[in-house]
Amino acid sequence: MKTFLSSTSIVAGAALFTVLSAVVANADDASPKLKAKSFIIPEIVAHRGASHAAPENTLPSFELAWKEGADAIEGDFYLTKDGKIICTHDKTTERLTGGADNRVVADSTFDELRQLDVGSWKGEQFKGVRMPSLDEVLATIPEGKKLLIEIKCGPEIVPALKATVKDWPAEQLRIISFNADVIAACRRELPAIKAFWLTGYKETAKGNGQWSPTFGSVMETLHRTKASGLDSNAHETVDETLVKKLRAANLEFHVWTVDDPAVAKRFADLGVDSITTNRPQWLRQQLSAATETNSESVAAPTN
Repeated sequence: MKTFLSSTSIVAGAALFTVLSAVVANADDASPKLKAKSFIIPEIVAHRGASHAAPENTLPSFELAWKEGADAIEGDFYLTKDGKIICTHDKTTERLTGGADNRVVADSTFDELRQLDVGSWKGEQFKGVRMPSLDEVLATIPEGKKLLIEIKCGPEIVPALKATVKDWPAEQLRIISFNADVIAACRRELPAIKAFWLTGYKETAKGNGQWSPTFGSVMETLHRTKASGLDSNAHETVDETLVKKLRAANLEFHVWTVDDPAVAKRFADLGVDSITTNRPQWLRQQLSAATETNSESVAAPTN
């Protein structure tokens, strides 16, 4: 039997074909692709300067960090026997002098400490490098950059610190310390400068999976000291639970010391405000590469 189509049927069929073609085309354009989770690169803080390549806590290390594009530098500071502030990490001078000298920093005068060579241990090209004063470190800070002042002693340093930074823009300074009393004193005496409590985590018994301090005690310390936020080591136990507690309390969240791109990305995904690293330029490059990868579309699995 032959079937004859009317002109009306032909037109209707053509219209239907056009609609279906458009639907298929749009389906192809919107093929099952998912955007990978994106993140913003946090501020990069140079740990004791660019200490991977230059002697830690020295002017060459800080100056290199600025050249490498660090957003901030972190330095360690003690009060000397004669009431001055000097930049060094250890309680004694043994490690940074390669064993040539071994004196207690807090029991030494500024001039005594300045006589020591704290560069040669890193390389012959750094021979003769000295411990800088806080004033000298402050003088290196470019416009728009920051210095994280880690206090390695107790609250006795606060009056000298207050006198040293009194004319310095507060937005370029941050104070950090493991000593909760130091943080409390700085928040009282230097309220315009943000101060972050430092903490690490230790297992209460080997293999038991219980860590100290607990998130609850961390939050209690932050509230008691009126800290501006937490500067935590990049520990596996730090997760979204703690970050949500911090954000709910309007507190900042920073981590140290990260030289592993995967770890850095994990904390960037958590929305960390800054990452402290020994390799500022390299780590930023690694995170930038990860950001570019995440900006690409990833095909979704099909059933």
